[in-house]
Amino acid sequence: MTVISTTTDPVALNLTVVAEFAASPERVWAVWENPRQLERWWGPPTYPATFTRHDFEVGGESRYYMTGPEGDTPHGWWRMYMIDEPRHLEFANGLAGDDGEPVPGVEPMAAHVTFEPIDSGTRMTTESTFVDEAQMEKMLAMGMSEGMTQAVSQIEGLLTSEGA
Repeated sequence: MTVISTTTDPVALNLTVVAEFAASPERVWAVWENPRQLERWWGPPTYPATFTRHDFEVGGESRYYMTGPEGDTPHGWWRMYMIDEPRHLEFANGLAGDDGEPVPGVEPMAAHVTFEPIDSGTRMTTESTFVDEAQMEKMLAMGMSEGMTQAVSQIEGLLTSEGA
């Protein structure tokens, strides 16, 4: 398994997933930059994602939905705040309505992703910071920790597959 740790910190209000991959930071970065590659791992296996928009630039926004086993389609959005290829990525990560647009009055989480070269390839650390304890409790109760771990675990297969 590529995920080496998943931790929650109720004091810092964050969820951190650390994974290591036998690929360069540039290659791991590409699975975030390319929406067709994002679709192959963002979301747990039972909730694959479809990106309808992915403007991967500072100020750019993304829209996506995941399709669950019962046909449900939870929507989400991102707004890119910082892109330092291939080292660091920061974005707002929020819930969207059925129209794919941000839900008014619902604050997004902050997402920070780092790509660190290591002897065996890349260590990717994804940290989600919640706006308050209530949001953290809600997102964790919805299965965010397990979902992120399952999603990130799919990246290794994408990095080694033909035609990736």
